[in-house]
Amino acid sequence: MSYEMIAILMFSSMMLMLLTGQRVFGAIGGIAAIAALALWGTGGGDIPFSAAMKLMKWYPLLTLPMFIFMGYVLSETKIADDLYKMFHVWMGPVNGGLAIGTILLMVLISAMNGLSVAGMAIGATIALPELLKRKYDKRMVTGVIQAGSSLGILVPPSVVLVLYAMIARAPVGQLWLAGVVPGLMMAAMFIVYIAVRCRMNPELGPALTEDERQSSSGEKYHLLLAGILPLAIFATMMVPFVNGWTSLVESSAIGALTALLAAVVKRRMTLDILILCMKNTLGISCMFMWIILAALGFGAVFDGLGAVKAIENLFTEQLGLSPWMILILMQLSFLVMGTFLDDTAMLVIVAPLYVPLVARLDLGMPAGDVLIWYGVLYTITTQIAYMTPPFGYNLFLMRAMAPPSISMRDIYGSITPFVLVMILALVLVMTFPQIALWLPDLIYGK
Repeated sequence: MSYEMIAILMFSSMMLMLLTGQRVFGAIGGIAAIAALALWGTGGGDIPFSAAMKLMKWYPLLTLPMFIFMGYVLSETKIADDLYKMFHVWMGPVNGGLAIGTILLMVLISAMNGLSVAGMAIGATIALPELLKRKYDKRMVTGVIQAGSSLGILVPPSVVLVLYAMIARAPVGQLWLAGVVPGLMMAAMFIVYIAVRCRMNPELGPALTEDERQSSSGEKYHLLLAGILPLAIFATMMVPFVNGWTSLVESSAIGALTALLAAVVKRRMTLDILILCMKNTLGISCMFMWIILAALGFGAVFDGLGAVKAIENLFTEQLGLSPWMILILMQLSFLVMGTFLDDTAMLVIVAPLYVPLVARLDLGMPAGDVLIWYGVLYTITTQIAYMTPPFGYNLFLMRAMAPPSISMRDIYGSITPFVLVMILALVLVMTFPQIALWLPDLIYGK
C-alpha cells in the first residue's frame, strides 16, 4: 500500500471514530498509535513519547490553566455579573442598548477567559432573561448571545490559539496580539448592525422605560466602579506583558492571582467556590493537554508518511490551483467540518496537513507572518462554523440554555445576519492581512 493510501486510510478512520461519538483525543491518538505501531513496529512507541516530552517542555502551556482559573473565578464569584449591571444602567436608554451591552460584556468575558463556552453560559444565564423580560425580540437576543460568545476563541487570551500555537510551533504572544484587532473589529461590526437594525425597527430592541431608568447618580457611580474591576484585572495582566516587563506566563499568573484577590476582597470567595474553580480548571486543562498530545502524535505519523508533500503536490502540480484558491478551499473545509465538530477537533484533524502547506504557499509574506495570520483566519472561520446549521456547536449550546419559548427554529433563524457579518470580517482579514499583523509587528518591533 502506498503512503498516500495509508494517509487517506488514517484520515478516514479518524473521521469515522469521531462520528461514532468517541472522545476527540481518544479517536485521534488511538488512530495515530495504531498506525505508528503498524508502520514502524515497536519503534513506533517513540512517537507518543516524543510528543509527550515536547508537550511537557513547552513553557507557554503554563498560561492555559492560569487563564482558565481566572475565568472561572470571575464567573463563579459573580464579578462578571457586575459588568452586565453596569451596561444595563448606562446603555438601557438606547434602542438595542442592552443588546449592545451584551456584546461588550462578551468581549470582556472573552478577555478574561478565552473559552466561548464561558461567554455562552454567562450570556444565557445573565443577559438572556433580562433581554426577554424587557421585550427584546427573541431572535435578536439569541443571535446576539451566540455571536458574542463566539468572540471567546479570538479575543486574547484565546485557549484555541494556544492550541494552534503548539501545533503550528508559532509564538503564543504574537497570535494573541494578532487576534485583538480582528476581534474588536468584529465586535464593532456586531454593534453597528444591532444599532442600525434596532433604530430601523425599535420593537426588536426597545429602550428602557422612564421608570426602569430611574437610578440615582450614586448608584450609577457605584455600578461603574464595580464594572471597572474586571477591566482593572485584565489591565494588571496585559499592561506588563505588552510593555515587556513580564513574560506571557508571568502575566497569566498575575491575572489569576489578581482575580483571586479581588474575589477575596469583595468577600465572594468561599472554600466551595475555590474547590469548584480548581476542579474545573484541572478538568479543562487536562482535556486540552490530551488533545494536544494526540494531535502531536498524529502529526508526527503524517509527517513521516510524507502526506503533507503529497497534498501540496496534488493542489499545486496536479490541480494547478493558485495559493489563494488553496487557502479558500481550506477555509471552506473548516466550514463544512464545523457542522459536526468543535474547534479543537477541527484543528487537530487538519493542522498536520494545513499548517505546513500554508507555510509553503507563496502569499507574499514571510512564513512566520503567514502562520500568525492563518491562525486568525482559522479562528474566524471556526467562529462561523460554530453558528452554521445543522449542527453548529453554539446552536445546541443555545438550545440547552434557552427557555422553552425559544424554539430551535428561532435559534437557526437568529444567526443568519451575524454569520454574514462574520463572513465579511473574514473577507476583510483575508484581503488585508495587516488587520491581524499590525499589532504583533508593532509590539514585537519587527
